[in-house]
Amino acid sequence: MGAPPDDAVVQQLLESVDRAPGRYLLGIVGPPGAGKSTVAAAIEDSANARRGSEFAAVAPLDGFHLPNEQLDQLGLRKVKGAPETFDVDGFARLLERVRHELDSTILWPGFNRAIEATVPGAIAITVKTRLVVCEGNYLLLDRPRWAEVRPLLDETWYVDVPRFLLRERLLERARAAGRTEEEAVWHVNENDLRNAELVEATKSAANLRFPLCSRRP
Repeated sequence: MGAPPDDAVVQQLLESVDRAPGRYLLGIVGPPGAGKSTVAAAIEDSANARRGSEFAAVAPLDGFHLPNEQLDQLGLRKVKGAPETFDVDGFARLLERVRHELDSTILWPGFNRAIEATVPGAIAITVKTRLVVCEGNYLLLDRPRWAEVRPLLDETWYVDVPRFLLRERLLERARAAGRTEEEAVWHVNENDLRNAELVEATKSAANLRFPLCSRRP
């Protein structure tokens, strides 16, 4: 999984949060299987250990997967995880609330990978939360509607993983989800890695890259 940022990088991040007038929104970007959730959780744990409970929270894009029933109706179930299989409008609206509504708790949806379903209201972003770590594949995607996301983030970090390692991780994940070997190979080659190419094309827009670069510009 993605390597967690070192203490110096986290300290620089917290100094940026301290200078911000409101909440600070950090985007963790990378292809599927890169370890974004691991990096995001490490940042959340480190920030809360230094600044107190609820100072930081993780807000995953995965909470905005379209329901499987809707994907079936649209004929998109086989490509779940592609940009068109997310509720990007709902994601951007809630992210905007997180940025501007500072005096109330905002509930963010989570995602249960075991059942491939979203979990409404799983994450609480409270009035104590100053740092929100938003993690997802397409935060830097320059497409209609997706392009509205980037201006809501204060900075973005990209989790960079070699393609061969990414493929191994994705195959392991597909097998763990109960797919046969043939299904796993198809899903990784025809879906996950195609999505990875879209994401990789956006990495030049990130402020920092892991693990190839561990310094902020």
